[in-house]
Amino acid sequence: MKRHSLAVRCLLTMACSFIVAFALFAAPAKTHAAEKTYEIGTDVTFPPFEYANDNNKYVGIDMDLLRAIAKNQQFNVDIKPLGFNAAVQSIQSGQTDGMIAGMSVTPERKATFDFSNPYFDSGVVMATSDKNGVTSLNQLKGKKVAVKTGTAGAQYAQSIEKKYGFKTVTFDDSNNMYEDVMIGNSAACFEDNPVMQYAIKQGTKLKIVTKPANKGTYGFAVKKGQNQELLKKFNAGLANIKKSGEYQKIVNKYLNAKKSAVDDHSFMGILKQNKTFLWQGFLQTMWLTIVSIIFATIIGVIFGLFGVIPNKFFQGLSTTFIYVFRGLPLIVLALFIYTGIPTLIGTKIPAFTAGVITLMLDEGAYIAAFVKGGIQSVEKGQMEAARSLGLPFGKSMRKVVLPQGIKLIVPSFINQFIITLKDTSILSVIGIIELTQTGKIIIARNLEGFKVWAMVAIIYLIIITLLTWLSNWGQRRTKL
Repeated sequence: MKRHSLAVRCLLTMACSFIVAFALFAAPAKTHAAEKTYEIGTDVTFPPFEYANDNNKYVGIDMDLLRAIAKNQQFNVDIKPLGFNAAVQSIQSGQTDGMIAGMSVTPERKATFDFSNPYFDSGVVMATSDKNGVTSLNQLKGKKVAVKTGTAGAQYAQSIEKKYGFKTVTFDDSNNMYEDVMIGNSAACFEDNPVMQYAIKQGTKLKIVTKPANKGTYGFAVKKGQNQELLKKFNAGLANIKKSGEYQKIVNKYLNAKKSAVDDHSFMGILKQNKTFLWQGFLQTMWLTIVSIIFATIIGVIFGLFGVIPNKFFQGLSTTFIYVFRGLPLIVLALFIYTGIPTLIGTKIPAFTAGVITLMLDEGAYIAAFVKGGIQSVEKGQMEAARSLGLPFGKSMRKVVLPQGIKLIVPSFINQFIITLKDTSILSVIGIIELTQTGKIIIARNLEGFKVWAMVAIIYLIIITLLTWLSNWGQRRTKL
């Protein structure tokens, strides 16, 4: 019984950690429901329909229409900037109540979503750079064409790629798609007509070479058979603001917008304009890293210790935990927790909580591996000598083996902290506005990808350099 007391304490600690974690992060969802606030997923890198303005407020045709309709129908909206793909998955899993993101109404999507009355007419155009020398679809044979994942442009390109003999390359956001064409990697891109026109007005060096094709309409979407009350409110509000003229004012405001003459697109100008937003992204990154590494350390130490306890059940538990979560790609784990689990349990999981759980499991597996390895690297004779003196297993572990093993483990902990910090960037796929997602949002507004990514890279390098120095200092201090 005494031999397994360490394992029992570990299990109790793990259970308490999960309870505290869910109590801390799951509670706010009930507050939103009580205030009759609808959570709406969107893609804030899709100007002029949704993007962040100079004050980091989400604006655009979709955002302004949604707020006007919400005001007209007296409900609140909580905008979730997820990206198009994540927004689609979040509505399917019930994480959000609705979605507005320049979403084309198609027969395939109607099988999964209920759409509002159409609120905008659109079509797909092909854009290219003067350098590429492409002016028609017939010149695309054997070339690559850039598309944005899950969009009407991507669907249109895939429907004609065999006919015209080109291959598609997919991107998660419009700016990277444009950049790929401008640097010559892709011969052209397919984009919604108003979005492409807006980008060109803002300085993107592309030109439209085809007339709008595959014409369709945009609609507000909810999960099929659910949130019908919200859908009715949207339709009623849309009809009212069209009748009052507010709809046309909003559309004209963005479609007729010209590039601001006062915008400073120099490196320092962009940095000065977005320093507050970048600082908030940095704080979110650090907060996410610190919270995640704390829980990852707890769970990693527990499963690491399981691996050295002389009991096959706990050793098997440790091996399975390490094998499963170290073997899963982080992005797959994040999407599974954020969109897959809510589908199974029918309860929303806030993006931050999903991010922490993702990092806790992934980083916890790596910590468990080096905790287990660190302890096993201590000579077996140390434990045998302690036991021969009459010390029980737990006390021998605490007094003799662990002090030696910890010296080997500490530098690896600091390295894992650095890895966790970098891994937070992957969580942008579930809408957490950490440093990488902050960069995407800024680029969507000013289309200055090179300069913004340079800023983000410098911030990461400064943080990681400081942590590397700390790691080296820790290694020197703990050197045997």
